This record gives sequence, C-alpha cells and structure tokens, in this order.
Amino acid sequence: MAIIITVAQQKGGAGKTTLAANLAAALAPRRRVVLLDIDPQRSLARWHALRASQAGAAPVALSDVSGWRLGAELDRLRRSHDVLIVDSPPQIDTDARLAVRGADLVLVPLQPSPPDLWAAEGTLALAEAERRPARLVFNRAPASGRLREEVAADVARRGHPVLATALGNRAGIAGAFARGLGIVEMAPKSVAATELRALLAEVEGIVG
Repeated sequence: MAIIITVAQQKGGAGKTTLAANLAAALAPRRRVVLLDIDPQRSLARWHALRASQAGAAPVALSDVSGWRLGAELDRLRRSHDVLIVDSPPQIDTDARLAVRGADLVLVPLQPSPPDLWAAEGTLALAEAERRPARLVFNRAPASGRLREEVAADVARRGHPVLATALGNRAGIAGAFARGLGIVEMAPKSVAATELRALLAEVEGIVG
C-alpha cells in the first residue's frame, strides 16, 4: 500500500506543483512513484509529458482522474505503488478534501509572506479537521531577510508545524521543471538539490 503525500495550499503560486514534481523525481529511482494531478491547471501532467522525452529519467506514473471517481482512483493507485503524490487544486473543494482525507502527510508550501500564511491556515485547518498530519514547507524562500524572519516568527507563535528544511528561490528548480526533470537529476550537486534531499529525508522520517 502506497504512502500518500498530498501537496495542498489554497493560494496559487506557492509552488505546489514544482514541489510535487521534485519529490517524485527524487524518489523515483528507488520507489514506485505515481503522481495524481487534480489541479485544474494540469501543470504536473505537462511536466510528466516532458519527462517522457528525457532518456534515462526514472519512471514516474501519472493519473489525472478527479471528480466523482477520485476516491476509487486513490484506492487503486495506493494498491499498486509505493508512493502516491497528489497535486491538489488551489482551493478547498471536494477533490481537495478527499486528497487531504486520504493522505498520510499533507505538505503545505509557504512562500514567506503574510498572504501565503493566511491561506495556508485554511489548509492546515482542513488537515486538522480530517485528522491528517500536516507540515508547512518554506518554499522559494530568500536566504535571509526581515520578511522571512517575521513570517517564521509568526509561524512559531501560532504553533504551526513546519519542516526544518526550507527550499530557496533557486532558478535551477524552474529550469529542471521546464525539462520534465527534478533538480536532483539536472543538478545533483547544487545547493537546491541538497535542500531537496534534506527535505525529503524529513518527509521520510515522518511517513516512513
């Protein structure tokens, strides 16, 4: 039975899709990974199509079933893979609720800005209502700066669970995504790849 990781955030542009793709690419050489793209923009499906042209890229399966068939699809995919990563829509709707309800872990990408944090709180509340573990992930974060420090302090004051590893605002991540790759594949020795591997280690420490 697969571990289900749902990447969810009500605010668009937080980096849900790139996070899902990079986790999948990092896990693919050693796990049977499947992506479920239920975001109406279908950006993850387009990344997957680009990946098919990359010789030597570890296989990642894809499904984009949503709507009334979603519950059955989650069950089907969970039986046939090791890890299922869901890219959910940027709002709390029925599909998002089902994806959170079925998750072993909900990851909530958060750019260091108050609007991102305000939006993330709705996703955290949904995870709590569904009794699912959730973690904030600082994404596209500057290395330092007052705003990042203020948002991090606000997160700490509110007691929100957050991963220790932050993903920086690295151009290489976007470049890899545009080729259907993850940063650990395109630039394995880069700072971005090091950050991604550290984040994945934290995730695996939570879900096993």
